[in-house]
Amino acid sequence: MKKLYLILFALMAVSMVSAQEYLKLMTYNVRNANGMDGVCNVQRIANVIRNECPDVVAVQELDSLTGRSGGKYVLGEIAERAQMHAVYHPAIDYDGGKYGIGLLSRSKPLRTEAMALPGREERRALLVAEFDEFLFACTHFSLTEEDRIASLEIIRQCASKSRKPFYLAGDLNDVPESPMMKELQKDFTILNDLKKPTHPSPAPKNTIDYIAVWKQTAPLYAVASKEVLDEPVASDHRPVSVCLRTAINPEKMFRTKPYLQNPVDGGMTIMWETIIPAYSWVEFGTDTTQLNRVRLIIDGQAEFNESIHKIRLDNLKSGQKYYYRVCSQEILHYAAYHKIFGNTAKSPFYSFVMPDANTDSFTALIFNDLHQRQATFEALYKQIKDVDYDFVVFNGDCIDDPKSNDQATKYVSLLTESVRGDRIPTFFIRGNHEIRNVYSIGLRKHFDYVGGKTYGAFNWGDTRIVMLDCGEDKTDDHREYSGLNDFTQLRLEQVDFLKQELASKAFKKADKRILLHHIPIYGMLGKNLCESLWRPLLDKAPFDVAIHAHTHRFAYHPVGDSENSYPVIIGGGNQVENATVMILEKKKGELKVKVLDASGKVLLEIVE
Repeated sequence: MKKLYLILFALMAVSMVSAQEYLKLMTYNVRNANGMDGVCNVQRIANVIRNECPDVVAVQELDSLTGRSGGKYVLGEIAERAQMHAVYHPAIDYDGGKYGIGLLSRSKPLRTEAMALPGREERRALLVAEFDEFLFACTHFSLTEEDRIASLEIIRQCASKSRKPFYLAGDLNDVPESPMMKELQKDFTILNDLKKPTHPSPAPKNTIDYIAVWKQTAPLYAVASKEVLDEPVASDHRPVSVCLRTAINPEKMFRTKPYLQNPVDGGMTIMWETIIPAYSWVEFGTDTTQLNRVRLIIDGQAEFNESIHKIRLDNLKSGQKYYYRVCSQEILHYAAYHKIFGNTAKSPFYSFVMPDANTDSFTALIFNDLHQRQATFEALYKQIKDVDYDFVVFNGDCIDDPKSNDQATKYVSLLTESVRGDRIPTFFIRGNHEIRNVYSIGLRKHFDYVGGKTYGAFNWGDTRIVMLDCGEDKTDDHREYSGLNDFTQLRLEQVDFLKQELASKAFKKADKRILLHHIPIYGMLGKNLCESLWRPLLDKAPFDVAIHAHTHRFAYHPVGDSENSYPVIIGGGNQVENATVMILEKKKGELKVKVLDASGKVLLEIVE
């Protein structure tokens, strides 16, 4: 069981960082797998490498089919045990076989190239492998200083030809303060810790094993870790490992297009997601040449470590058109006194028009109970795609039992992109199925609710729209909720909210008044847990129409049909056969509601 928990934890960790780009590099002089205990043990070397999980390894001092190694292809045996691809290059003939260097990698190289390097005591070599995103070179320098300096010039020429990041790793047989290493660092950045010695392995005194990157083509990166591994026996060198977090391509950074929320009180909220946590802001203006920049500041600090971004633009002019773009920058390393920034992604420009506070006309679309059925939504949207609308309401149970951020993101993005949410604001009213499952509490991260609550009210011109949240359709003590719900308190809060709203000047002065919530009180088949609390207030409230959902059956209840004092319309279900979409149209003193099914048939058209 403990092992199972460790596996599950590892999988969770991988899923959390998988969008980030990590590259682990390693170099290891393995001494032909001959340990300091006098035992030749290929499995021991392979275990060291496998446990470190590198992407690519530079390996030095390797026999291939020699007499002293018993005719073994040593690199091949290490690769088989470490489950990696092997590339070998001999530097010299030796004892009936070859002796040289090699590379191990998780993915197969696109190509490899080898070249000779000078060596007076024995010939040396450079082995280069190209991968999708970088080149990696392995070498083992001569014991003679002049040869090492000459080798460096050959490597410079090789690295300068590459347009990809070029990494160099190996046993350079020189210490950090040497003339050759100082010369190397003019063009290469050393990535491993020079203060950690690598040789001899039982009690290291000198640093002679290195991992470096060519400065001219180095990616944006931060060193996530750099280690000299605590392995004193397997070889006379200790293995060196460096893990880099490299900047992702800005073209890959955005996970969703931006979508508009909460277009009230002279403001507009712009939301979007990135595939990694990022530092984000919005650039906006009445044209694209003079832009203001807005970011989210929390207690004096800019938010920088979220993948769901919510930026509020305030003090916008009624009826004004604005242009905007969203921007996100990766932060590769964040420490108290040191930050390393990655690439910045900037979206194309989008635009929106702020609601006109004095308008007497608008058009809205209302969807409900989609339950993540894409075919149902597409069939409905096909019927109204040519309508010129000002905002969209998703009246509950559109996201079904959210279990993860991925699930929520996928469907929120589908809905908002389909209804042109980058320029037309959307409102999401919570249904009972959006309350269920493990990610339900996280779902509000994807929305900016009016007033910060799942219920509220706002004006669109001279029309007042009131949105309520009924909560679950079962009592809080229901066994399936395990004592984790308290919707009783939420419903009581809304009693106070309704009293204040119905008495407010905004409500009383409105030309038309619309009530929206998911579970109906009038015409409900079964009990609504809000009824005893809300109905005494709603019975007397002068709404022009109430629009609901939940029952999966389209219904129209004219005044008095269910003891209702205003018309009540209930949307259909989640199947193409019973689904509906509503068009809410206000023109001067007239309010019209049209209900269509997925074939385009008009089921209802009323004028108030």
